[in-house]
Amino acid sequence: MAGATPDLAAAAAPLAAPRAEGRLGLRAYVAYGLLRGPLALLELPLFVLLPTFYADTLGVDLTIVGAVLFLTRLVDAVADPAIGMALDARPGRTTYRRWILWALPVLALGYAAVFLPPAGVSLPAWLAIASVVTYLAYSVVSIAYQAWGARLGADADERVRVTASREVFGLIGVVLSASLLLPERVGWLVALFLAGAVLAALAIVRAPLPRAGAAAAAPAQPVAPLRERIAGTWRDVSGSRPFRWMLGAFVINGIATAIPATLVLFYVADVLQARESAPMFLVAYFVAAALGMPAWVRIARAVGLRNAWLLGMALAVFAFVWAFGLGAGDTAAFLVVCLVTGFALGADLAVPPALLATVLAADDAPRERDGAFFGVWSLATKINLAAAAGLALPLLGLLGYQPGASTGGTAALSATYALLPSALKLAAGFVLVVAPLPLDDRTDEARP
Repeated sequence: MAGATPDLAAAAAPLAAPRAEGRLGLRAYVAYGLLRGPLALLELPLFVLLPTFYADTLGVDLTIVGAVLFLTRLVDAVADPAIGMALDARPGRTTYRRWILWALPVLALGYAAVFLPPAGVSLPAWLAIASVVTYLAYSVVSIAYQAWGARLGADADERVRVTASREVFGLIGVVLSASLLLPERVGWLVALFLAGAVLAALAIVRAPLPRAGAAAAAPAQPVAPLRERIAGTWRDVSGSRPFRWMLGAFVINGIATAIPATLVLFYVADVLQARESAPMFLVAYFVAAALGMPAWVRIARAVGLRNAWLLGMALAVFAFVWAFGLGAGDTAAFLVVCLVTGFALGADLAVPPALLATVLAADDAPRERDGAFFGVWSLATKINLAAAAGLALPLLGLLGYQPGASTGGTAALSATYALLPSALKLAAGFVLVVAPLPLDDRTDEARP
């Protein structure tokens, strides 16, 4: 089951600007964090519901849906570095607000178009065009939002509060989306997002600007030609052996996590024959992930980051292999699978970014382009989603699965949903075990 992850970019207005003492008030946190709600609301429909909607409800061939989603998500992933460089090219305190306010209406129109295709159009072509527009607008909003949030707050305490305000609204959006995630409720999902986007746009004009003197307010510096910047980034990234190994584990594990997200609605409808229970399973999964995050932080302190991530992978494999043996009516057993794998997802969310920071902080790691490493990391996250659609959906088509069939091909669906991700997670765990990471990969609190 999946998710995706942006940051808010709110705008400037003296009404909720930082207080005279320079501290952010509650209204500023709310104004900044509100946008995360509608962004989270659309993530599950785009990454979980979309394949089912086009293949099952609209009748597009599953292989064609997989190919279209693979290509469109790949275009979106490749565009991310260019979007980031374009944002950096014209720094200013209102830059992020302008980009978000321009891109948000495009995102709303694209999202509505994806799920409300007009009669008589070529559905594969419509899906390709509408999803490219939607994904690119989403990337603009989320990258600007993330960059804005990184420049709010005067100290670590305020920065944590900024992040927390964002994730509270994100959790609300995910749970709301999960509770409605059925093809027949797609109109409600579109309407909720449109209403949320309007509220977020109103909040953006009241959100705090980056503080005076921040990098966003600094005069523009001469930048190297694009070719030199790309070449320098590639040299640093490819030259870091620990990063290459960790990125390999992250990509394999990410594909393993994204495949069930792509197939879960097919699995629930045709293997469990419990289509109406899909929202319950998704809510349980994400609530378990949220509740499990603090536990994984404590586990990482006790056993180290690498070992904590390995434990999370092992727990996910242990639960997922049981899903292969489930059949019609096994809803209680699958609910347990959702709770256990949701708890394990907390390790995937909490540990890898901290482990990446540890790798970059090592003495032999290049320090002048940390942003480039995180950019490649973000790119890998989207490639995971593209690869999951491009691998799992055509594979099911080749194996004879047809959406809506309660018998033919369901064994292939169960194997692709449960066994393939388990095998990939085992491979990711092996890569992580042998990766030449820093010996001291525990969190700061665990270090003597």
